[in-house]
Amino acid sequence: MHIVVCIKQVPDSAQIRVHPVTNTIMRQGVPTIINPYDLFALEEALRLRDEFGGEVTVLTMGPPSAEDSLRKAQTFGADRAVLLTDRYFAGADTLATTYALATAIRKIGATYGVPDIVFTGKQTIDGDTAQVGPGVAKRLGLVQLTYVARIVSLDPQTRRIEVERRAEGGVQVLLSKLPCLVTMLEATNEIRRGSLADALRAARSVIVKWNAQEAGVEDIAKCGLRGSPTIVKRVFAPSPRTGKAALIEIGDRQPAEAVIDEIFKRQPKLESDLVALARGF
Repeated sequence: MHIVVCIKQVPDSAQIRVHPVTNTIMRQGVPTIINPYDLFALEEALRLRDEFGGEVTVLTMGPPSAEDSLRKAQTFGADRAVLLTDRYFAGADTLATTYALATAIRKIGATYGVPDIVFTGKQTIDGDTAQVGPGVAKRLGLVQLTYVARIVSLDPQTRRIEVERRAEGGVQVLLSKLPCLVTMLEATNEIRRGSLADALRAARSVIVKWNAQEAGVEDIAKCGLRGSPTIVKRVFAPSPRTGKAALIEIGDRQPAEAVIDEIFKRQPKLESDLVALARGF
């Protein structure tokens, strides 16, 4: 079984800054980490490999410094790492990113074997769009299983996978054929502690590096800033609230009833809105 995990090197959100003119994230001087959501995807891929055998390939697109995140992924146990790096990829939005990643995954399939599963995190902490996973699935023609909370079962022989997917109002149980793309939710597992052998292997491993041409990109105009139709008009931090928390005196009433009555009293339209919403279901 061959599993590909897409990860991203992101700025530490605690120290993130936005350029006041270009409205882009300023990465210079900001510590970088593996996108936390991607670690849940990586751990799930490693777990499946340990149970059913095969290989895990981690893939990222970014500057040469993104090699550090790939080596970190290898210390957790990933078998292979591929870095997609080229100036043509700079400034990519989600549309351009999915084009480049999908192209690279095709090249990985042709070189190391067609992946049975592609894993991503549900989203990244720098963009928060949750569009890259589904976008890659669409470009590759894969079934997409998004917001997966648990992989219930996997049968490599019949090539079927069963997952639990979180949705509004409950949990969906989905049965699908392989190959597929899975985006993992947070708190679904815990990334393992890498072994000393994996750490030593990661330190001396050769990271596969592809530029646009080596990855098989056919249309450079679809990459990077030129291939990105997204325009960020304004980025700003929300204004801090000036109001203080309200103390609700419940007296002899039931706590739940007291809180609800007070909320409806302070927000008169809320009750009618909820009633209208309930009637719509």
